[in-house]
Amino acid sequence: MIPTQNSKLKTQNESSNRKTDLRYRAYIHSIAVIKFLGSLPNEKIFWVLSDQLLRSATSIGANATEAKSSSSRKDFIKYYEIGLKSANESKYWLCLFRDATAVNKDRVVKLLQETEEISKMLAASLLTLKRKREKF
Repeated sequence: MIPTQNSKLKTQNESSNRKTDLRYRAYIHSIAVIKFLGSLPNEKIFWVLSDQLLRSATSIGANATEAKSSSSRKDFIKYYEIGLKSANESKYWLCLFRDATAVNKDRVVKLLQETEEISKMLAASLLTLKRKREKF
């Protein structure tokens, strides 16, 4: 289960771990992307970009969640690899929003920065997991 932002019972340890909790960060990021896309004008130019970004951005957290319940280390790694690919795809769509549309650039840059951080978390985890797998 994904913890909610509005949870009343937050321990100090839980709050400090939120910055490093990949699934939580990906979930909150998905919400931010959904809200951003909901604020866009209903114009044809945004339809395709929005659909693609929505799919790739929400896929990051979905794959991280699937990894948690995977049946093997190999499956876990595969879900993280898919999540990383989705993060990279999201960066592409966000860059198009930033560079080719008249949307709030600051908002897009913030989403892009968070996508980059999540991408780095996934990549670092994959490097660690693959190194550990090679040792066995």
